[in-house]
Amino acid sequence: MSKIVWDAVGEHKYETGIDHGVLYPMNVSTGAYDNGVAWNGLTSVSESPSGAESNPQYADNIKYLDLMSAEEFAATIECFTYPKEWEECDGSASPLEGVNVYQQTRKTFGLSYRTKIGNDVNPDAGYKLHLVYNCKATPSERAYNTVNDSPEALSFSYEVSTTPIEVPGYKNTSLMTIDSTKFVTDAAKARLAALESILYGTNSTPGSAAVYEEDTEAVFNPSKTYYTKTGDVYTAFDIFEVTSDTSFDAGKTYYEKNGDVYTVTADSTMDESKTYYTIKDKTGTYYTLKTPAVPATEATNPRLPLPAEVIQILSENNG
Repeated sequence: MSKIVWDAVGEHKYETGIDHGVLYPMNVSTGAYDNGVAWNGLTSVSESPSGAESNPQYADNIKYLDLMSAEEFAATIECFTYPKEWEECDGSASPLEGVNVYQQTRKTFGLSYRTKIGNDVNPDAGYKLHLVYNCKATPSERAYNTVNDSPEALSFSYEVSTTPIEVPGYKNTSLMTIDSTKFVTDAAKARLAALESILYGTNSTPGSAAVYEEDTEAVFNPSKTYYTKTGDVYTAFDIFEVTSDTSFDAGKTYYEKNGDVYTVTADSTMDESKTYYTIKDKTGTYYTLKTPAVPATEATNPRLPLPAEVIQILSENNG
């Protein structure tokens, strides 16, 4: 272990800002957070853990042990606006478009947001994802003030309580964070991108057809796959054929077949129990694949995966 160094270059780290807020109302029929919506106008989320307080126990005129109370997690959300889906989470319902009634059952929800990570060298070194589960919003005050010579937009503030959920191998929790600066390899970055595709959803893609090109070589190359064309349909063409030779010809290359794979034979003389192949003469027009087909993909809804799934997605054992 080397000597401690204080304030090394690149080690002046800090965390700031908030963006990429997503609200995930719980699906009451499945218990999943599977319909995330963007939370625009999110100005702050104040995380407020509590509990974990010392409760000393005395015996034999001494401090015998120290019990710790259960830890809880709460938060305060502040914003200029909120998605329509938040209304059910805040205890309102809409019998008609544009009409809301309040003091209704409050819907459980999940929340994700992102904070920036910077340092003295790079203010955009990375970011931290915050995933909050099993939340309930409590009623909060709204202050409407007259417009004056220093107008300010109305800011909404909501107190949120949580109930911890299961994390295999650990105590239950309501909060997970993911630090992007710890995912440095291409494989790790791909796993993080996969998680973000789940959190934020994906768009559909149309895909594209395979592109073929005419092969102009005079003879077949055994390392290539060839195709014939009928109309607009391309069909793979087998360039090998069973040889009629009864002995090896020094001017030819002979192959053996295992399944669909042809390999150059290692035999020095023909074995009557085996079948040998040679490459066909090239006559006609043949094609090779220039660009593979790209399959179309369907859009996916944003959802908040539970902690066990998050860990599985980000695990080194996953790809």
